[in-house]
Amino acid sequence: MSTLVYSTECGRIKPEKAPVSQVKGDGIVRIARQTAGRKGSGVSLITGLDLEDKELKNLAKELKKRCGCGGTVKNGVIEIQTDQREILKAFLEKKNYQVKLAGG
Repeated sequence: MSTLVYSTECGRIKPEKAPVSQVKGDGIVRIARQTAGRKGSGVSLITGLDLEDKELKNLAKELKKRCGCGGTVKNGVIEIQTDQREILKAFLEKKNYQVKLAGG
């Protein structure tokens, strides 16, 4: 089966991209530390939050303010530019999340 790439009538035909789905949680929030591909500086990845985009961004803002560092939200994962996992864990537990430290 071949795929049509170009048509003289309408030009180049681009395939439709599938929408990117967010990673949704299982009720347990995991905080992992990652340094691979980040030139040695570690980040804390917070996964497992079953929140909407706006709520995730607000929570990320609170966490960044608490730790005094930067961060972002990518595909439903909060990335905080610090290795203060204990502070993040305590803050999330105050908000009634079940939190586990993942990885080494």
